[in-house]
This record gives sequence, structure tokens and C-alpha cells, in this order.
Amino acid sequence: MLGGIFSLHSSWKDRHDSYEQKPPLLECTSLNFRGFQFAQAMIFAIEEINNRTELLPGLSLGYKIYDSCGSIARGVKVALALTSRDSEGPMEQLCTRPAQVQGIVGETSSSPCMAIATVVGPFHIPLISHFATCACLSDKVKYPSFLRTIPSDYYQSRALAQLVKYFGWTWVGAIRTNDDYGNNGMATFTENAQELGICLEYSVSFFRTDPPDKIQNIIDVIKASTSKVIVTFLSHLDLDVLIHQLSHHNLTGYQWVGTESWIFDSHTAAVDRKHILNGAIGLSIPKVHVRGMREFMLDVKRLNSSGDDTFRQFYETLFNCDLDGTKSSAGIQCSGFEDLGNIQNSFTDMSLMPIFNNVYKAVYAVAHAIHDILGCNTTCNTTVKLNSFAILQQVKKIRFRTKDGDEVHFNENGDPPAKYEIINWQPTANGAIKFVTVGFYDAAADIQLKVFKRSLIWAQNSQKVPVSVCSEKCHPGTRKVLQKGKPVCCYDCVRCAEGEISNITDSVTCVRCHPEFWSNEKRDACTKKKAEFLSYQEVMGTLLTLASLFGCCLTFIVACVFFKYRKTPIVRTNNSELSFLLLLSLTLCFLCSLTFIGQPTQWSCLLRHTAFGITFVLCISCILGKTVVVLMAFGSTKPHSHVMKWFGPLQQRLSVLALTLIQVIICVLWLVIAPPFPFKNFKEFKDKIILECAVGSVVGFWAVLGYIGILAMLCFILAFLARKLPDNFNEAKLITFSMLIFCAVWITFIPAYVSSPGKFSVAVEIFAILASSFGLLICIFVPKCYIIVMQPEKNTKKTVRSKRTIKSF
Repeated sequence: MLGGIFSLHSSWKDRHDSYEQKPPLLECTSLNFRGFQFAQAMIFAIEEINNRTELLPGLSLGYKIYDSCGSIARGVKVALALTSRDSEGPMEQLCTRPAQVQGIVGETSSSPCMAIATVVGPFHIPLISHFATCACLSDKVKYPSFLRTIPSDYYQSRALAQLVKYFGWTWVGAIRTNDDYGNNGMATFTENAQELGICLEYSVSFFRTDPPDKIQNIIDVIKASTSKVIVTFLSHLDLDVLIHQLSHHNLTGYQWVGTESWIFDSHTAAVDRKHILNGAIGLSIPKVHVRGMREFMLDVKRLNSSGDDTFRQFYETLFNCDLDGTKSSAGIQCSGFEDLGNIQNSFTDMSLMPIFNNVYKAVYAVAHAIHDILGCNTTCNTTVKLNSFAILQQVKKIRFRTKDGDEVHFNENGDPPAKYEIINWQPTANGAIKFVTVGFYDAAADIQLKVFKRSLIWAQNSQKVPVSVCSEKCHPGTRKVLQKGKPVCCYDCVRCAEGEISNITDSVTCVRCHPEFWSNEKRDACTKKKAEFLSYQEVMGTLLTLASLFGCCLTFIVACVFFKYRKTPIVRTNNSELSFLLLLSLTLCFLCSLTFIGQPTQWSCLLRHTAFGITFVLCISCILGKTVVVLMAFGSTKPHSHVMKWFGPLQQRLSVLALTLIQVIICVLWLVIAPPFPFKNFKEFKDKIILECAVGSVVGFWAVLGYIGILAMLCFILAFLARKLPDNFNEAKLITFSMLIFCAVWITFIPAYVSSPGKFSVAVEIFAILASSFGLLICIFVPKCYIIVMQPEKNTKKTVRSKRTIKSF
């Protein structure tokens, strides 16, 4: 014996209990053709099994079917009746002996199923629902004997979230039935939607029995919203009530996303006369055809011959006639041979065949379990005593195929495999709605969601996918900044800062470019920074190179003049050996400036500062030697003076060598401890790389410059002291001017160098080298060359002696 609990009526008469006497029985109203079809599907499956010889041979299945009227309280009551061997009940098939039910098929909704499962769970009676989808029913601790032949909303909610994300809808509204089905389903959808970056502008609930003002509030919320997509977890009965109100306010243009409870329900489509739901998309149970079931359900002769009051009531309501002639005289007498050919209502609608198939599979699941327990082959072992616990355990393990090839099995939670078709409501030429399959969802597949975009029709018969976002997409080059007090889907698009990019749409952050790269104008890609250094090809580098070469040439000319006239008094009296060494060092000074031009390399960085330091020390050492010679020479003219013998040519060479050697030692220590190296400066300019030479050891760098500065100051002081000695015999005055220029150049060099950006700092350093070198060359040698070349009459011994004599006294 199998039990069945269906809502043969959809409502009941309201009553007011006084609590002074026992409440009367619930009086059901509003016949529900859909519930009746479910009961018919159960009867069809049982009769088909009883007529088969390979399944339960020699045994027959009976049934007890109760009407719950959609009431949770009545559902619990009839469940208790099924478990307590109650022999009374509508539509009970006559049987030779009473028997406890071995399984229950039903209920249709989740909330009644939760209550019924709680009642029958301790008895271990399997309760198999065909349409209760609440994920909460998968809890085997609370509902140990509950199973179902329809997938759980655990999967449907995720599938809906993926479907919404697939079409780029991130700003949606949500409406749900205020029961376990709607509340649990929407809660799971909301959780998954948030993980996918989808926001709910509003989420409202109602029940079909709510007062009109609450439904009006929902209408007002929809009107005030900016989202154009509405996701629903509504039963078809609740949606019918809502559609009526939406039609009254003519709220069209919204894209509806639905669940299996209404998305392929032709009755709902018929109720929607204002085409509110046109273009709706949602998930449905895959279409199926059960052979023989349609013909069985439409066999109305069974209704008037069953002798059951409920069947007769259905018959009379279906054909709007009176079978017994007991109704008012205005009623039409039923003949018993009425034809369904002219009837168009939910009873003749077979679009719910997938749900009928779920009832069919539930009955077969119990039958296969009993078949396995009794060890049926050609016959069944009837000596085995059946108990509900054994049947429940066997139902959980069964795996079989129906006659139409549909595989049936349950997972550890009592749920079947989650497979859905994606249905789209498409209007036809005559105004009717066609349910078109536009995709599939399989929770077990690698690619779960598949959608055929070309065949889709959207709200208001549009061919274009609706847009429902709180904020427009942020294009590459920008990032999202959340709007204060609003969901994460509401944001402003802010352009990435300099040096940062975003190369994807709706980026939440901007990525900083590698130091060697910089963001382009659109801020969507990093481009390699231009490497900047003082090159020979640019104008500044060319001019400085020419100046350096000009200095070398000028020095060479002076050297040639001095060499040609090396026997003349001016050249000889001015220490020709130190003069030639000074000219050589000046040539090296001019040439060392070239090491500062061009791309820095390891060798150029090592060479430029060390060569500069050594050549300038050599140069100043020569000048210092010449200055000391002048002072010594005039000091030796005093009686009994032997100064010159202590600073002769050998001592002069050694002093220059010693002073230069000190600088060489400093440079060697610098190169050994922390030498200069090529360095990419990213901080000077944001969009350029400055290629320069890092000094390595700062102490070594300043030691080199400091030593040059000490020698220069010493040379300047000595030359200043000897500035008034006879002009023809000493260079003190010229040296004083040259060292004054030298010191002025390098003192002004420091602030100019620090404040000059990038390659200009190198240019300032080169300019300082050239300027100081030209200053020394011009101040010391040009006046002498002028006399040698232009005034040779002054370059004689006689002139030299006369001058010396006059100056001596």
C-alpha cells in the first residue's frame, strides 16, 4: 500500500475557532486541477506496475490518496492517518485487508513536506516528493526519510545566479514566496549572487493570502527601482496573484527570471493577459514523455465511474454539469459521455508532464525497492516481512531506468541529479506563449551552463539583451570606487593614476607599472620608459664634445708654440718642464670630459670620476709647483739665500708625483671598497629613466673632490702672496686669476649640479670641467703666447735682465 498526499483543493474556508468546542474539520474549496493530475499520475504508475509481470510478480500495489488542501495542518493530519492504519479517507481503493503504507508520494510544496517529513521520519516511512525543492529538506538529520525526484534548490539557486551573471545583470530585484521554498531558495541565490558580484536592489516577500496593501507595497518598490531584471522564487499560485496586480498597473518592460515552479506553466501564461512576463527566462525540469500517461489522464469515463465523491466533483467542475441532478435547476445534466475536445483548461494541459513524470518515478522507486527486498524474479518471496525501514534504505540505493530511458537514483541527501533546461517565453503570431528551450544546465558537467543566444527573445519582444546594472562598466584605464552607503555594484569609475594601469573591464584596482615602464595616455598599458642620458647625437652633447676637442686643440697649439720657442727666455724662466706637464694634464682634463658623455657603462663610470680626479690633481700640482718655484726664485735673490737648492728640478718632479700619487691612492681605495657603477634613476622623472653613474662610496667621492679643493685653495693662497713679484719672471698674478676662476667655477657648480635634473646635471659637471680647464689654459698660457708670438721684442735676455734690475731695487 502506497500513500499519496496532494492538494486536490488549493484553499479552504476561513473559520474562527472559539476554543469552547472541538474545531470542525477543514472545509476545502477551489478545486486544483494540477493536484488532481498529480494524483492521476500516481494511479497510472500503480496500475502500470500491477499490469507488469517483470516487476513485483504476483503482488499488487494499492494506494491511499489524501487531500491536504494546501494546508500544512491538514497535511500533518493525513500523514498521521497514513501511518496509523486509518482505513478512512477519500479515493481509497478497495482492498481485501488493511495495510500500513510502505511509502508516501507528495507533497507538492516545500513547507508542507517539511512538516510531514518531521511526522513520518521517526517511522522510517519514505516520503518522496515530486515538486518540493527547498534545499533545507536535504538535511538528513532533520528529515531522515525524505527523498525527492526533483533537484534541490541548492542547485537551482546556483544555476540562477550563474544565468544572471552570464547575461551581465549585476543589479537585480528579487521577489519570493514567504514560505520555506521562497525564503530558503532566495537566501541561497543571494549568497551565490554576492559571490559572483551580483547585487540585489531589493528583496521582498509575500504570500497569496496577504492583504492588498502589502502587495501594493511590492508594486511601489518595483516602480521606484532602477533595476530591470526581477529574479523570482514564487509558486505559481502566488505569481498569479502578483500578475493580476502588475497588469492593473501596466508594469511592463521588466525582464523576469523564474524557477521551475512557474516558468513552464501554461496556466500562468494564460493568466498573463497583459504580457507582463513576455521574454521571461528561467529553469525548468527537462522535458519528457511518458507513454500512455496522457491518454490515461484524459480518460474521463474513469471519473464518473469511480463512485468517489471527489472524482465526481472534478467531473462536474470540468464539464460544468450535474451528474446526479441534485444541483439547482439552472445546472446542465451530465450525460456521462462528455467530450474533452472542446475543453481548454489546466486539466487538458500536458505541459507539466515532467512533474507528472516525477510522481511516476517516485512510485516506481518504491516498487523497485520492494522488488529487491523480496528477491523477486519470476515470483516474490512473500514470506519476507516488509518494514518501512528496510524499504527506506533500499530506496536510497536503487538505480534503474524507466520504460522511456529516464535514469532514477538518489545521492546521499536523497536528491536526484541536478539537470535543468533553460526556458524562454516567446510570443507566437496568435498571441500565445511558446516555451522555447534555449539552453541547459548540468551541475555534474565540466561546463555547467550552456545558452543559445541566437534564439532568445527578451522583454517587450526585444532582440537585445537587457541591461541591468547600478553603474556602467569601468573601461580599461579606470578602476571602481564604491559609492558611500551603496552596494558594491554601485560605484564610480576613477582614472588610474600616473604610472598605474588597468587592462580589464571593471577592475577594482590599478596595477603599478614596473619601474622601467610607464602608463600610456589611456592608462591601459605600460610602455617602456625612454632612457635618457647625455648622448653625442643631441645638440648639447655635440656642443660639449666640440668644446672639449677645441680645448684639446688649443692646448696642443700652445704646446707647439712653447716647444718651438722653448729656448726663449720667457719659456725657460717659467719652468718649461712644469709648463709642458701642465699642458699635458690640461689636455687630459679636456679629454676626461668626454667620458661623461654617452650611455653610462661599468667602465665609463669607473673612469670618469677617477680620471677627472687624477688629471685635475696633476694639473693643480703642476700649478702649485710653478707657484712655489716663483716664490723660491725670488727668495733666492736675497744675500746668502740657499732656498733654490732645496727645490730644484728633482724636488719639483717629486712633489708633483707625490701629490698626484695621494689622489691615485684615494681613487684606488674608492674603486676597491665601493666603486662607481651604472645606475637607473627612476625617481628623478616619472616617465623617464635617467641613466647615470652612482658614486658608490660617498666618502670616496668627496675625498677625491676635497683633495682637489685643498690643493686648489693652497695654490690660490700661495699665488696670491706672490702676485706682486716682477711680471716678467713669475706667473703668480696669472695663477691667481686662474685659480680664482677655478674656485669660482667649482663653488657655483655645487648648487647648479644639485638643482639640475637628469642629464643636465652631467652637462653642468662637464661644463665645470671645461670652464675650469679653459680658465687655467687661458689665464696662464695665453698672455705668454701673446708675447712670444705678437711681441717677440719683449722675449729677450736684455729685457728680462733690465726688468729684474729695476725690480731688484
